[in-house]
Formats: sequence, C-alpha cells, structure tokens
Amino acid sequence: MSIDLRNLAGAVAMGVLPLAPSVHADWINLTGAETSPNIAEIYVRDTHVEVLLEVYVGDLETFDELIPDGWLQAADVQRAPLAERLARFAEERFQLVTDTGERLPVQLRLVEPRLRKDRKSPFAGMINPITRQRVPEAPEDKRVMYAELLYQFAKKPAALTIVPPLDSKGVPEVSIGFIAYHKAVPVIDFRYLGAPAQLTLDWDDPWYSKFDNRNLKRHHQSALMSYLYVEPYEVRHEVLTRVKDLEQWMELGLRGERYMEPDELQPLKQRIGEFLLTRNPVVVDGTAVKPILDRTSFVKLSLNGIQIIDQPERLEVSTAVVGVILAYITDGIPQSVNVDWDLFTDQVQRVPATAVDPAGPFQTYLTREDNVHEWTNFLKNYRMPVVEEIAVSATLSDLELPVGTLLCLGVLLPVGWQIRTRLRHQQSMRFPVAIATIVVTAGLLLSPFFRVSVAKPVTLVPTVSDGEARLIAEHLLKNVYRAFDFREEGDVYDKLALTVHGDLLADIYLQHRKSFAVQKAGGAQAKVKEVEVLNVSAGRSANRPDAFEIKSAWTAMGTVGHWGHVHARKNLYQAVITVQAVDGNWKIAGLEVLEEERVDPYAKPTEGSAMPSTAG
Repeated sequence: MSIDLRNLAGAVAMGVLPLAPSVHADWINLTGAETSPNIAEIYVRDTHVEVLLEVYVGDLETFDELIPDGWLQAADVQRAPLAERLARFAEERFQLVTDTGERLPVQLRLVEPRLRKDRKSPFAGMINPITRQRVPEAPEDKRVMYAELLYQFAKKPAALTIVPPLDSKGVPEVSIGFIAYHKAVPVIDFRYLGAPAQLTLDWDDPWYSKFDNRNLKRHHQSALMSYLYVEPYEVRHEVLTRVKDLEQWMELGLRGERYMEPDELQPLKQRIGEFLLTRNPVVVDGTAVKPILDRTSFVKLSLNGIQIIDQPERLEVSTAVVGVILAYITDGIPQSVNVDWDLFTDQVQRVPATAVDPAGPFQTYLTREDNVHEWTNFLKNYRMPVVEEIAVSATLSDLELPVGTLLCLGVLLPVGWQIRTRLRHQQSMRFPVAIATIVVTAGLLLSPFFRVSVAKPVTLVPTVSDGEARLIAEHLLKNVYRAFDFREEGDVYDKLALTVHGDLLADIYLQHRKSFAVQKAGGAQAKVKEVEVLNVSAGRSANRPDAFEIKSAWTAMGTVGHWGHVHARKNLYQAVITVQAVDGNWKIAGLEVLEEERVDPYAKPTEGSAMPSTAG
C-alpha cells in the first residue's frame, strides 16, 4: 500500500500547532520514552478507555487500518470497510484485554494529520548515567497521524492488559512510548510499551491502580508528601495531600460524596489551610515559630510535575490533590529546623519528606516511630546575600595630592600678598620675588614626593570608566534583587531605600513584582539567584552634576520552588540607569527600561552568538 505523504504534509502546513513552553523540574524522565517515534496516551474512564495515538510518518503502514482512504495514492486500492478494519485493529493490532479475556471493541473518533506534540527532554542525546545508554531524541520529521480511539466496556474491569503491535515472534513492530491515567491520576510516567502490560484497576481509589510490571510506575508514588524549604530570612513547610485522605482528619463539608463543585473549592481551600496551620509544628533554632498561611491550591500531577489548577473546575474527591504552603519568618538562615509530622493514614505509613536548602535537596521518609524531620545547617562556605550601600569612594579612582607642593602653595600666599603691597607703595620687590621663586621651585621639585590619596569629588570626574560603571551597576542591581528576598513589604522597602533614591522606589517595587511573578506557580515570586551584567557604557548626566547615566544590558535569573518542583524565570534587560551620589553613596535615581525580554533560563549559548549591544 502506498501512502501519499503530500496530503499529510499539506494538511499539517495549514495549521501548525503552537509549541508549549518547556518547564524544568527537579526530576526529569531519563528513559527517553516521551521522544519515541510513536506515542500513546491512555486514559481509563468510567465507561471506556480513551487512547490518543501519534503515529510517526515512517511507521504509518503498521497502523494502516486507521489510514483514511483519501491518503492513499492509488484510487483503485481495494480495502475492507472501516468497521472491518477497526475490528481487526482491536483484535490484532492495538489490543485492550480485560481480566476476563474480553478484547474491547474500538471506535475511531478522529484521525487527522498533525505535527507531533513537543515533549522535548533536555537530556535527549546525552548519556544516561544509570544505563550508560544514549537518551533517544525525537525524530527530526515531526509529521504524525493523530488518532483518537475509544474502547468501550459495559462493566468496569478489574484489570486491563495493553498489547502493542507484535510480530509473529512477539517482538514489537514499532517503538511506542506511552503514559496511562486512571481517571485523573497518572499511573506511570512515560515508559516504553515493549510488551503486553497488565494494569490492575482500583476503582474505589485510582491512586492505587498500578501495573504488574514494577518498572512501569510514576515518580510521585505517595499520596502524602512533605517539603521543607530553608532559605535566607524564611522557612517554608509545604504539604501535598489528597482530599480523600483529609476526610480522615477533618470535616470537608461537601454537598456530594464523589465530586467537589467549582463553588465549593475556595471555601474548602480556606478550611484545609486553617486545619494545617494547627498540625505538624515547626521549631526553628529551638523555638516554636508561628506559621503564616502563604497559599492553598488545588493541583494536578502532570508530565511536567505539579501544576496548579488556576480556574475552578469540577474535581473528583478520590483523585483531587491539594497543596498547602506555610511560611515562617527567620533572621538570616537558621542553624536547625525540626518538623514534628503527625499525619498518617492506614495506607500511608511512610511519608516522603524532602528538605531543600541552598546546597540542594535531601530526601528521607517519616514514619509513626520516626516522625521528626530534622534539618541541620551544614552550609560551610555559604555566604548570606546582603544589601549593602556602595560608597562613591570605593568605585572612583582616588585623587592624589602632593603634600610638599600644597605646603609651598600655602607659603606662597603671604609672599604674594607682600608683592601686591610693595607694588601699590612702589617699594622694592627684589626680596619677596626671590622668596617666591624659591618657593615655586621647591613646590615643583617636591611634587613627585610626599603624595596622599583622597576621594575624588564626583563633580570633578568628567566620566566613569567602563570598569567603574560595571562595578557600580552590578552592585546596585544585585542590591535591588536581594531586597526582594524579604517577605514583609516594609522590610523590602527599607532595603530598597539603601539603593534607590526618591520616588523611583515604588516604581521599582511594582515593576519587580510584575516581572518575576510566575503564573505556573500560582503567581508566586521568583527569587533572583543570579545577575549577570553583559555590557555597559557610561557618560555624565546632562541634568544632574553629581550623576552619571549607565547604559547597560543584564540578565536576571530567578527561581521559585514549590512541592518539589522548580519554576525558573530569566529576563533580559536593556536600560539606562541614572546613578547619583547621595550622602557619599551611589543610588539609582532614574531607570529607563529600553527593552525587557523573557528568555529560556536553560538555553545553551549557541556558537557565535553575540551578546545584546547597548552601543549607540
């Protein structure tokens, strides 16, 4: 059978799907299954199984039963009717078999040409450190046949066996990467469907549905997780739990037993947050600290980690997951933090607990017998980020003064007065002129010696060098970003005031909050960890005699971590920064942003790439 690929290419060209932005998490799948040429997403519902297939253009003939007649080059090709082809497909090609041996019939809901969904892995093409094998890359040809299949069942099966296309020896005919969900719960992360795989279904609690093959499992296996974040000036305790498990500890107050309606979500979030404020007490440096309820969010587990559900929607109680963030204000970074964990269920007797500090994550498990999660400060070379004023004298070159010459000038003043007086009275000037000649000669001879360095007044500096401008810009920009490490608005303003002058302070505060709010993290603020000044050029301000204008380009890299998932944001700026000497210190007195661009925080620089220019 010959397939006209022009039909596929032409249809794809008419409507290219937008690529989703990449999200980087603490854990990334290294199997490479998400970049397999063929992809199957399998969803087990209450009445049917939904299979979404992406068939690689080079493997179309393996799934020829699904290919529309219009894609065939020869108009006279004799093919069985679609109903017969689908029956053969369900019986022999891509089978779903129940625990009673029934092969589920299939319906073809949709088939059309598309471009494959971008599931790019940052490790594609690299060597897996565990298997020592190269992580596969997705095919360069992105054309796929997209098909939506429905496998109906009359009675909920206790188990399903998924059988891929196999040859006569039981070897897979093509490579298929697959992921399976039971209702809203992902049963596995992306894995290869290289053999028949049996999925045991727990209809009362889909969280515990699982494949018999131990290699087919998901990363987030526990229904209850604890995360402890230790950062400068703040400790956060974050909890992920299922709403179904919360029923054992608190009254949910829902109208129905199976679903939570959209209008019930906000009041329920408030009750859950208030409940967890009273549980799992946290002790910082030996003192019990009162928690602050930062936020409560309904979330879902996805291929990219934890995703916040922004818009209210109907959620099933048995699968809904809620995340709660509690914050504790600290002075600097603590020496010890203890969490006394007291939430266990009959099924969850071992709770994964992760502590994250500037050195990285440390994982452990909590049990009823060992329920205290302890963190101790072992950061030997860690330096606290601080906000410090930058003195003008520390950045400008000093003015060297010849002491001997200045003393001679001091002696020359009364001599000059004598010469003026003698001229007015027409007296002889031989003696004062001789003295003046001796003093001037001595001053010239002493000028290379007995020199002292003093701070150069800003008004005497025609301009600052690029090196001096870079030092000033780096220090002031880092000060601005570090000020936002503090939680309380008053503390942020106090720290900003050390660096920003006048009415500009409020503008910078609001602009930063807008630029580094991460929507995927529920609007949480990313804390800037890295500032890189790319280039600078400076000149004296035309409007202020004690100020300079520094035209600069820089990048600011910020991260926010919640529930074990890290969101990163990197912005590129080009701006004119007006710096002014105020009480002997440099401050930002003006800021004109010429361009602000969000860039990929994990992009690798390409060969020959140039930094953005600020010249001109």
